[in-house]
Amino acid sequence: MASSIHNSDFYKTDHRRQYPANTTEVYSNLTARGSRIPTIDKVVVFGLQYFVQEYLITRFNADFFDKPKAEVVGDYKDLLDASLGPNAITMDHVEALHDLGYLPLIIKALPEGSRCPMRVPFLTIKNTHPEFFWLTNWVESLMSNVTWHPITTATIAHSYRTLLNQCARLTSDIPEFVQWQGHDFSMRGMSSFETSCVSGAAHLLSFTGTDTIPAISWLEKYYGADRRQELIGGSVPATEHSVMCMGGETSEFDTYRRLIEDVYPHGIVSIVSDTWDYWKVLTETLPALKEKIMARDGKLVIRPDSGDPVKIICGDAEAPFDSPEARGSVQILWELFGGTVNSKGFKQLDSHIGLIYGDSITYQRAVAIVQGLEAQGFASTNIVFGIGSYTYQYVTRDTFGMAMKATSGVINGQRVTISKNPKTDDGLKKSAKGLLCVDAIEGSFALREDVTEWEESAEGELQEIFVDGIAQNIQTLQEIRERLAQS
Repeated sequence: MASSIHNSDFYKTDHRRQYPANTTEVYSNLTARGSRIPTIDKVVVFGLQYFVQEYLITRFNADFFDKPKAEVVGDYKDLLDASLGPNAITMDHVEALHDLGYLPLIIKALPEGSRCPMRVPFLTIKNTHPEFFWLTNWVESLMSNVTWHPITTATIAHSYRTLLNQCARLTSDIPEFVQWQGHDFSMRGMSSFETSCVSGAAHLLSFTGTDTIPAISWLEKYYGADRRQELIGGSVPATEHSVMCMGGETSEFDTYRRLIEDVYPHGIVSIVSDTWDYWKVLTETLPALKEKIMARDGKLVIRPDSGDPVKIICGDAEAPFDSPEARGSVQILWELFGGTVNSKGFKQLDSHIGLIYGDSITYQRAVAIVQGLEAQGFASTNIVFGIGSYTYQYVTRDTFGMAMKATSGVINGQRVTISKNPKTDDGLKKSAKGLLCVDAIEGSFALREDVTEWEESAEGELQEIFVDGIAQNIQTLQEIRERLAQS
């Protein structure tokens, strides 16, 4: 693997000569500038501790500082010479950094799990040694690359949790079920294994349901979680289509019976049910197995996996009257297995039967489904959502406008205030100005711009998380979950 000094964009490699002469400090911030999702106006801060520990400390030490200077600098020079031309970039600044032995930076951030309003910085960064002023914004490419996705996933997961909490308060007597109502199905659809880990971990800030096993180990490694002391994430036995197909279509009934009676005689088991005829399963197979299902010490969870999820769960008004398609899954299961009417007047399916839908779920579809259930008189907690790549991969850095911009610096010993405000822009790209302070105000955060050096250093909610090669203010998963739940 190449040295960490390679982990940037080409255009960053010579910015040190482009800054004004005698520049000794560059001060920047990382901010979510705006939301492309109308229902979200704050981002959840998450993943910064991972970035600091893994990329700025572990990897930089292992493949840069702890390796011979001639080796890492020579390799970097070879790359730049081949790509930009011989001696286009000199190596004296890289050699000096290697001699120093650590990254001379101070990074401050809001505590992870905080919900930060758009256009309020959740992170600031500056150099601590005058000759390494170039390092502040050199790290932008890597920082943005590693952190935008966990922040985005954590934010969207929290929006699901907020929706489901609200619906449970209105329609259900089992609000504790909500922590399992959003289940992470995203691993196979993510762009890389690392993305699966960081996004899966971000999901687990708001829910405990997951099928992304490595996210649990990731949280133990970087966020002090302990599977023996706390519930990090959990799942249930579940089938896939290969299992159902292997038994054969003509023996589908026997496959269901074997699974619920022989393989899983108790506990929760989820069975994918649209391998051939989903409506036949609901109207023929399940009625024939009703006695066995109701006798189990556990729950059979039915999983439809194709079609329009809103219509599959809540019914299709355009389907023939009283057909299975018109009635929808929840209504059919209610007619077959019954349940209870809770204190709020909504129907909750019998505890022996449940439903999960995990194909192409989006926040908008989740809203439509819980609204459809409410209209039919059903509690929102009759459904579990498998949240996959349709939610967590259909995003970009620009979903919340993540950007790192310099707002202050020191030239010739004098502090200068800088900002950008393009006339050709609609205002989104206008940056903050000067040294920054973020204050806690009425349960949220507000930005103070162009503050004094003392105010920037001593006031506000931004905490040091990295100082001269050492991680600071390490936070645990439990602390982050509690902070987010209270926000």
